[in-house]
Amino acid sequence: MKVRIKFSKTGAMKFIGHLDTMRFFQKAIRRADIPVAYSEGFSPHMIMSFAAPLGVGTTSSGEYFDMQLAKDMPTKELVRRMNTAMVEGIEVLSAVRVEDGKASKAMSLVAAADYEVTFREGREFVPDWESKLEEYLRQPELPVFKKTKRSEKTVDIKPFIYQYQIQENKLFLKLAAASSNYTKPEQVMDGFAQWLGVEQKPFAYIVHRLEVYADNGNEQKHEFVTLESLGEEVE
Repeated sequence: MKVRIKFSKTGAMKFIGHLDTMRFFQKAIRRADIPVAYSEGFSPHMIMSFAAPLGVGTTSSGEYFDMQLAKDMPTKELVRRMNTAMVEGIEVLSAVRVEDGKASKAMSLVAAADYEVTFREGREFVPDWESKLEEYLRQPELPVFKKTKRSEKTVDIKPFIYQYQIQENKLFLKLAAASSNYTKPEQVMDGFAQWLGVEQKPFAYIVHRLEVYADNGNEQKHEFVTLESLGEEVE
């Protein structure tokens, strides 16, 4: 039985990196007595994979990982057991069974993600940042400098901002999140600051990831669905 776990990561746990988060769940699964399946060979390991790494310092209410169970069990019971082994800042929100095939490969499914960005009090780039940000996002191109392990180049992120909304001193973003076009909210904000010609204050804004999506559509018409919706509860 393959299951998809949705969890939140808040508070001090936002400072725990991706690898340590994986190790935490491996230990928590053992403590919660979850019948997880192991790989074969000389060095067996839990059969599990995380959908999209979360940057250090970012909180989230929509993180996912898949794991293989050695035997079936009710998904609500799975959630209950896992939460008995969680620490403050990590909560398992749901568990669903996913079928074999594409729907069960969370990492390869990731196509987009929702984010909420808020400025810390007194650290806004400019006093009227909302109207300026609206003006910036309406530009025909949004070039930003992107550095990877293999290259450094300027990329136009305009096509990768699928949706945005500014209201109540918050910026909502739906951004591309596939491995080929992964776009961070920090890139949007860095580009905004550069466009304004201002120097960012340290820790000027807070980023919270709301949800992660697969795309059931195509390049002409996206049809985003949550990773959770691709599975079903088991009684």
